[in-house]
Amino acid sequence: MDENIGMINREDVMRHTAAHIMAQAVLRLWPETKIAIGPVIKNGFYYDFDLEHRFTPEDLEKIEAEMQKIIDEDLPIVREELTNQEAVEMFAAENQQYKLELLEGLDEDVSVYRQGDFKDLCRGPHLESTSQVKHFKLQSIAGAYWRGDSKRPMLQRIYGLAFLNGKDLRAHLRMLEEAAKRDHRVLGKKLDLFSIQDEGPGFPFFHPKGMVLRNVLEEYWREEHRKHGYVEIKTPIMLHEDLWHRSGHWDNYKDNMYFSSIDDQTFAIKPMNCPGSMLVYKRKLHSYRDLPIRMAEMGLVHRHELSGTLHGLMRVRAFTQDDAHIFMLPSQIQEEIEGVIDFVDEVYKTFGFKYHVELSTKPENAIGDDAMWDIAIEALRQSLESKQLDYVVNEGDGAFYGPKIDFHLEDSIGRTWQCATIQLDFAMPERFDLTYTDENNERKRPVMIHRVVYGALERFMAILVEHTAGAFPTWLAPVQVQVIPVGDDYLDYANQVEKTLFGAGIRVEVDRRGEKLGKKIREAQLQQIPFMLIVGEKEKEAGQVSVRHRRQGDLGSLDLEEFLQKIQADIATKKQD
Repeated sequence: MDENIGMINREDVMRHTAAHIMAQAVLRLWPETKIAIGPVIKNGFYYDFDLEHRFTPEDLEKIEAEMQKIIDEDLPIVREELTNQEAVEMFAAENQQYKLELLEGLDEDVSVYRQGDFKDLCRGPHLESTSQVKHFKLQSIAGAYWRGDSKRPMLQRIYGLAFLNGKDLRAHLRMLEEAAKRDHRVLGKKLDLFSIQDEGPGFPFFHPKGMVLRNVLEEYWREEHRKHGYVEIKTPIMLHEDLWHRSGHWDNYKDNMYFSSIDDQTFAIKPMNCPGSMLVYKRKLHSYRDLPIRMAEMGLVHRHELSGTLHGLMRVRAFTQDDAHIFMLPSQIQEEIEGVIDFVDEVYKTFGFKYHVELSTKPENAIGDDAMWDIAIEALRQSLESKQLDYVVNEGDGAFYGPKIDFHLEDSIGRTWQCATIQLDFAMPERFDLTYTDENNERKRPVMIHRVVYGALERFMAILVEHTAGAFPTWLAPVQVQVIPVGDDYLDYANQVEKTLFGAGIRVEVDRRGEKLGKKIREAQLQQIPFMLIVGEKEKEAGQVSVRHRRQGDLGSLDLEEFLQKIQADIATKKQD
């Protein structure tokens, strides 16, 4: 076995081997193929190919069958050490142009792995034999630019899954099947929440019911921020080029920004809210007695995302960040970070999410000196340990201006999503010359925290749709009650019920169609409306409603006032179903 295998997760080694087996299978089926790269990813692998034939879902079955043949052949997997020049000659003879380009940036000595008639430039490690890969499934086909550059060739990428045992593979496939049912793009259309139009790729349109959900989330956000001592601000969507040079975004984020010219000067549509918040802070001189200042903003930002990466509300070009920036004394750092941790915990518990935490450290494109980064990282670490939170360190994945704590929430089918983040920043206050006066009336530099709780409102909505499968808890549901008269003779009473509930702040509709009762109930269930109130002669005479819950079924007849108190209690406590 490869001597490096002990240092790497065995499942990842198996997945890397599976990627090579897939590339070998593709070459056997389409010998003219140019192969690019095939890394391991979470739960599986992919490989990029360049060939004239366009892969189809039927081709995946052919490739899987050929992969199984290679596995059955029990081919030994052998590592070979070559000079760079020897590798160049090898891959040039096979006309593998992408391997030749990769070799241009590698050391004098390289390694190649062979299995039968297939060889690939690779550091490894790999399993000893192809027969050791047993449980795999090819998943999908996508396009991918060579080296992520839109000016380079578009390659065909095949994704696959691989696990060490069949039970885990079958469980993952079941999870994917369930995830497909919960796809927020499908449910968003079915529940009439939002759409993405051809006229605005990456720019979502929110429909009336989607706006109800969005507004409830914003109202909850505003009330919780008020309770936690934040003030709300709003900053311009477009600001002068000079500001983005000063913030560092021009050097580190320019390719993801949109620009416009006004009076022969360049302005940028903001990709982030933080520079605007700093200008609000700078509008006047602050005393140490004013700090901490906690400024929150539901800020619309725009980022240029490649068309191939857009995905419903999960990946868009315009989205609303629930930002906040906390300006504080150095002595207040730990207390403020712990306060944000508690805040995030409260919010996620309200929505019924579990989560885990990661600490991300200095990236390659960081601004600021090492000493500043060391202090910031240690402050975040101490806060996590003080709160007794388990965490993993994610080396080199911090923001360019500071390290961060990321919260990865877990949804109802076990998937994780990175949402909340806390970023500690010593660099931006320096760049923007932010100050406060201390007790000796001397000017000092504040420290700042950048943080979000939802992350992006649109993405959080998408996660909620998939987490709940569209069955939002009553407090979030766009329509909380549907009143269903058993016939036209009871429409007047249904309208009275609607008027009473609407007057009490309940989101209610009456199904006035001339359809059969059973069909109305089924359709209300499909729309995931929490409560259906059936009204007929008995209910009209008694001033009652027959209550049906989307999950609990028939709850019997209640006085209208009694039902109103029940649903108001569910809403007030933000009860989960």
